[in-house]
Amino acid sequence: MTRPTEIKLHQKSRVLELSFDDGFACNLSCEYLRVFSPSAEVQGHGPGQEKLQVGKEDVGIEKIEPAGNYALKLHFDDGHNTGIFTWSYLYELGKEHNVNWPKYLQALSDAGHKHKGNQG
Repeated sequence: MTRPTEIKLHQKSRVLELSFDDGFACNLSCEYLRVFSPSAEVQGHGPGQEKLQVGKEDVGIEKIEPAGNYALKLHFDDGHNTGIFTWSYLYELGKEHNVNWPKYLQALSDAGHKHKGNQG
C-alpha cells in the first residue's frame, strides 16, 4: 500500500500538498477534497446516490486528524468532518484529478450552477 511521506496544509491557498512513498506528489484543493469526500453525505449509500456539492469554492480545512495509521479525517470549515480519507483514496484523488475535476465542473454546469473559479 502506498503511503504519504509528507502532508502539508497550505491555509492561505487552501491546498493540501501530498507526497507518497512511490515518488508521486500532488496538490489537492480543499474544494476538490470537500466535493469528493468519501462520506455518505457526499457519496450516498450506493451507486448513483452521490450528492452534488455546490458553493464549496471557498471551503478550507480547519484541522487534520490521523485516523489510525491508514487515513486522515479532514475537518472542513463548513462543518463537514465525516469523511475518512484513506491513503489509497487520497492517492486515487491525486492520480484521477484531471478526470474528476472536469466532471465535477460539468455536473455543476448541468445543474445550473456557475463555478466561481477554476482552482481544482
